[in-house]
Amino acid sequence: MDWERLDALTEEDVIARALTDPDNRPLGEEDLERMKRRPRAYVIRRALRMTQEEFAEAYRIPVGTLRDWEQGRTEPDQANRAYLRVIAIDPEFVKQALTRVPGRQPKVCPSTAG
Repeated sequence: MDWERLDALTEEDVIARALTDPDNRPLGEEDLERMKRRPRAYVIRRALRMTQEEFAEAYRIPVGTLRDWEQGRTEPDQANRAYLRVIAIDPEFVKQALTRVPGRQPKVCPSTAG
């Protein structure tokens, strides 16, 4: 690939070439209507390679609620959207936090104890 030639293209050149590429035509209104976006809960669960039942149990979400979110029947409220975001960022931390016994101090690693 000639990277210098590619870097020399203007934004207009790039767009013009993309529009003439038969294998990469821009999406039209009809294309966008038939394409369905996957709900965030589904994307996160699949990225973690978990079944609905495993995900629901691990993160204490009723499986019926999770199914409703994934099938687009309902959408998570603001608090649950934030919860899903935290799960996506650090799923193991969330699992650990949910399995801690209330009133019990977490174990402190000797190297970090001050």
